[in-house]
Amino acid sequence: MAKQPKNQGIGPELVFAPLGGVGEIGMNLSLYGYGPMKKDWLAVDCGVAFAGPELPGVDLIMPDTRFIEAQRKQLKGLVITHAHEDHIGAIADLWPRLQCPVYATPFAAAMLEAKRFAEPGAPKVPVQVVRPGERIKLDPFEVEMVAVAHSIPESTSLAIRTPLGTVIHTGDWKIDPDPVLGDRTDAARFKAIGDEGVLALIGDSTNAVRDGTSPSETDVAAELAKIIRAAEGRVAVTTFASNVARIRSVAQAALACDRQVVLVGRAMERVVTIAREQGMLDGLPPFVGAESYGYLPRDKVVAILTGSQGEPRAALARVANDEHPEVTLTPGDTVIFSSRTIPGNEKAVGAIVNGLVKQGMKIITDRDGLVHVSGHPRRGELEQMYGWVRPAIAIPVHGEALHLADHAALARRMGVKEVLLASDGDVIRLAPGTPDVVDAIPAARLFKDGVLLVEEAARVVPERRKLGFAGIVSVAFALDDKGHLVGDIELDMAGIPETDLSGEDLGDVVADAILDCIETLPKARRRDPEAVRESVVRTIRSTLNGRWGKKPMCHVLVITV
Repeated sequence: MAKQPKNQGIGPELVFAPLGGVGEIGMNLSLYGYGPMKKDWLAVDCGVAFAGPELPGVDLIMPDTRFIEAQRKQLKGLVITHAHEDHIGAIADLWPRLQCPVYATPFAAAMLEAKRFAEPGAPKVPVQVVRPGERIKLDPFEVEMVAVAHSIPESTSLAIRTPLGTVIHTGDWKIDPDPVLGDRTDAARFKAIGDEGVLALIGDSTNAVRDGTSPSETDVAAELAKIIRAAEGRVAVTTFASNVARIRSVAQAALACDRQVVLVGRAMERVVTIAREQGMLDGLPPFVGAESYGYLPRDKVVAILTGSQGEPRAALARVANDEHPEVTLTPGDTVIFSSRTIPGNEKAVGAIVNGLVKQGMKIITDRDGLVHVSGHPRRGELEQMYGWVRPAIAIPVHGEALHLADHAALARRMGVKEVLLASDGDVIRLAPGTPDVVDAIPAARLFKDGVLLVEEAARVVPERRKLGFAGIVSVAFALDDKGHLVGDIELDMAGIPETDLSGEDLGDVVADAILDCIETLPKARRRDPEAVRESVVRTIRSTLNGRWGKKPMCHVLVITV
């Protein structure tokens, strides 16, 4: 069982302990603890990261919550900053282990409920709705939801007040003086909290490597309108389904050009339904589904599709591969990638772009015009935040090593006295005394594999890597009580070349090697099925390594009769 972190003194202390989201982008889950030896805990966000090809068969990656599961009687609540998957995507799987109150804005709460209906067997998570600007009392914590601009509605930073000081947990944010939808970042509130005194800022580092300030979402809306107005054929726009402001911008441009918006993709449909219910798309005519696409003239349609990250099962990939039953594109149509390619997805996105180009489509990305803007702060915006809140401590989070280091350097330039670089699993004492890493807690990974959660240390993923690299040989045969073969050897090889360099059939080579192995074993060993199995495995791997240069996985079944 995970233990409470060590207390270096005898009085209460305030600690920060990230379980995910530090040293990586995604899978955000942070803990704040207050008390002496036995602490009360507050959790912030509970998200996923997306698995790449290095994790074959894995759908999602989640933080390992074994530490806070053991402390769940002291877990006061889970507060959600906003509804992106890297902040809420693990709740359905991990909340049953935590069983704590969950607090979220109306949009985030509705997104969680929509996910529950979309995922069979997902639990009903009791969510208490909190609006930006409101406060949550979770003694000894008081959490104020401070409105910020971001690429999804109702994003918030958290001002976490404790008896030992106030921590600003920024979540994902940017400064947008003229957002298409939702609130501006509440500079006045941050300044007021700064005047009260801020112990620490735990801050977004995603764009700390970029100078200046981010363009406004309104600038993107203007560019999209210009492109759609000039387009001659169909227009297809792919973007993150959760970016309601971007969907609104596309729809406004379509309305101005007398084009009908067609939604393609279940995730897009779910988000638009929620946005309509909450009044975020007021003033726009109804959108239609993919079933109406084929009945619209080419110059009267704007399709908004899922799949901006190259997801093979999303709408855009199916359209690009000419596999969508209702939506097609023809030469001269325009496809706008109104998104940023997440690191790791470049190859998948590139394959879709190249496929569309070969079919004669006109492709527009953020390299060609301002068709996307990030929802994260650049250096100029970070400098403004530090000027507002003036923290005594800065801990960069939400970024890879380079992002964290650049954020730390900026914080030092802004005069922050104590700047710490953290890692997942670190327990950092914020107060009292000098901030420092004082302990470590488990911070492994959980893999979503189908409907199961698999521990990072499990053998399933390494075995799949081996299968993908060198295939598998399956062998079954029977021995009598004297160790003689009874019947034929059953041999099956998958993922292994048919012939060697000389053209000899590798199946025959392996079968002969197995026979030789059994016949040359001492009689005593032939009567031991386990000894026979081990010898056959070594023989198969050695034989194929000599003929092929690789050692496959082997499953050998020895039956005694």
